[in-house]
Amino acid sequence: MIKEEHEVSVLGAPQSSAPMTTTVINIHSDTSVPDHIVWSLFNTLFMNWCCLGFVAFAYSVKSRDRKMVGDVTGAQSYASTAKCLNIAALVLGLFLSTGFIVLMGFACLALYQIFVRAMQEGRGYS
Repeated sequence: MIKEEHEVSVLGAPQSSAPMTTTVINIHSDTSVPDHIVWSLFNTLFMNWCCLGFVAFAYSVKSRDRKMVGDVTGAQSYASTAKCLNIAALVLGLFLSTGFIVLMGFACLALYQIFVRAMQEGRGYS
């Protein structure tokens, strides 16, 4: 026999004849709705391709307003839209920024090669 089983069998059933009572505690929690306003502000300032960051910021402000009024459903709706717009703005901003950096790298390399060929041919740079 395992030690725990032995201890349970030694203790046996409760000796009290009083009925078991239970207590139920209802905790009302306010549903926390994230409004993504900081993320929207970041996208507005740094990743505002096609004005998606600004639109996300507007929806975040609407979500915060709905939350202050007490409309949780409206706040969740606006927050969900702001989140989707923030994701789109971030992804689009990263792709376009990376593409721009790569494009500038190729352009600088092409200009450097043109400059080197011109110097080798003796035309000079003027």
